[in-house]
Amino acid sequence: MERRDAVRFLVTKGLSVLRACVLVQLQRATFLYQARPAAEDELVGELEALAHANPRYGYRRAWALLRRKHTVNRKRVHRLWKRAKLQVKRVRRPRARRERPPPLAAAYPNHVWAYDFLQDQDMHGRTLYILTVMDEFTREGLAIAVAEVTSAEWVLAVLGELVARHGAPAYLRSDNGAEFVALAVQAWLAHRQVRTLYIDPGCPWQNGKEERFNGTVRDECLNLHVFASLVEARVRLAAFQHHYNHDRPHSRLDYKTPAAFKKAWEAAQAQQQDSLIPA
Repeated sequence: MERRDAVRFLVTKGLSVLRACVLVQLQRATFLYQARPAAEDELVGELEALAHANPRYGYRRAWALLRRKHTVNRKRVHRLWKRAKLQVKRVRRPRARRERPPPLAAAYPNHVWAYDFLQDQDMHGRTLYILTVMDEFTREGLAIAVAEVTSAEWVLAVLGELVARHGAPAYLRSDNGAEFVALAVQAWLAHRQVRTLYIDPGCPWQNGKEERFNGTVRDECLNLHVFASLVEARVRLAAFQHHYNHDRPHSRLDYKTPAAFKKAWEAAQAQQQDSLIPA
């Protein structure tokens, strides 16, 4: 038997409501409370109207508006708000998609280079800036240069050495870092007829091959060593560059090394040219 029923039974036996509530251990106000469903229905109707007029309002703002007309408990408003399923729903506004041409894919060695920066610290806490340059077709790591300060002049010095050794690429892909968009760098590249491929801001996947190369440098070299000095960093990174190009199998090159892949491609091209020469 519920406590309310017990109180009613005792009252029929002649006890007062107060005495019966004391015996049953039920608050007299609780026993006398009568639910007012009609009043709650009206309140729910007002909440629904507020939610319809202000679809981004939560129950607290709805309660603040209701208080201007009614004396109403916030917890009650919260309960009715949830019962009526008026919670603010997450809305994703459809956006027009811009059609972009697919990124230029490298078709031969020296067609597209990519470059980017990494940062590390030596054991004394000094920041080390690491400039990586790769050939997107052969996946060859062309440079892993290290310095304690970065500048457009340093970038140009690294590029100058690479162009002298390999020749100038047709395209150079990068993000919009200050060193890469500097007027001095753009003028230097234009003079050598190297066209730039700047990725969209906040879209590192558009420079995915270079990002993958940087991830390998960090995972297989930087994370394994704590450099005592700039000199040690240069020596270890130069050794890793040689290992990457000549010893490490590359999964995207059918597990050939970049150097072996490039050599095989050049041999295939030479053979194809020989077959075109009339006997």
